Amino acid sequence: MPAADFEMNEIHWLMDMFNTVDIGLVVLDREYRVCVWNGFMENHSGLLPSAVKDKDIFDIFPSIDEKWFRSKAESVFVLKNRSFTIWEQQPYIFRFKNYRPITGKADYMYQNSTIIPLSMVTGEVGHICIIIYDVTDEAMNKIELEKANHELERISRTDSLTQLANRGYWEAGLRNEFLRLKRSNGCSSLLMFDIDHFKTVNDEYGHSGGDEAIRHISDLLKKTLRETDTAGRYGGEEFAVTLVDTDAEGAKVFAERLRNLIEKSSIFYDEQQIKITVSVGFATYSPKFNKHEQWIEAADMALYHSKESGRNQVTQYTPELKKDTSKASKAN
Repeated sequence: MPAADFEMNEIHWLMDMFNTVDIGLVVLDREYRVCVWNGFMENHSGLLPSAVKDKDIFDIFPSIDEKWFRSKAESVFVLKNRSFTIWEQQPYIFRFKNYRPITGKADYMYQNSTIIPLSMVTGEVGHICIIIYDVTDEAMNKIELEKANHELERISRTDSLTQLANRGYWEAGLRNEFLRLKRSNGCSSLLMFDIDHFKTVNDEYGHSGGDEAIRHISDLLKKTLRETDTAGRYGGEEFAVTLVDTDAEGAKVFAERLRNLIEKSSIFYDEQQIKITVSVGFATYSPKFNKHEQWIEAADMALYHSKESGRNQVTQYTPELKKDTSKASKAN
């Protein structure tokens, strides 16, 4: 084969590869006008090379973050070094629809890219080449894995019946709040309450009825919480609430509002109406507490006092309160 024919074939092969390779290739000049637009870009944009040639890339794709892209490109023009982007930093340069069947959940193509300098014979960089890689499969796999991990983490810290924080997660939060108050000498309150005569509810309506009562109280509790508060199921029919930056007066207002809301509400289960009340105790943080467990004990002592005094009431912890060591009065 003559050398001239071989060279023509080589050029033909290169053009074939250029237009069929499964990556995007775009060449821009110093004014960000399109000089080269390969088959990948044509297929995903629907724009022929003749339609985009010598056009401003930002006019063709107004969805491009111009400030960000110019910053990346200018460093290539000036420093003559390659620049890279990954989808975690910027999901895409060119917003293309996602047509991959495996990752049909994605609305658009996730892209990694490389921007390389193209030097002229003078050594000056007059053009840049943008190489676009479709990484939608990789991105969606990672996103789905992260979602699954977040869901597992949520489940691990959530009580399944109430969808409140479980005891372990809630108590870890209380421990952190205790340490914060030790450093800052701030003021927060811990509230504990449980359902009065819960054994009677279980006996009359079955454990399903008891579960419904617990869910009902949990729903009312969620409606009264502020974003900074943390509520958890402490165990059985007992609940705990950490009221951040709340003094005794504020805790009492919250506790009375919650107690009153529960007392006035009704639970409809199996065509029957269930009425319940709760007993509440709370303790504000004291520098005398050496560990967060003492804070819990103080609130629990106040709760016992409410139950011993007739139930359906709120008690604030004071050092004068004495806890009944027999705990018999807490039996429902």
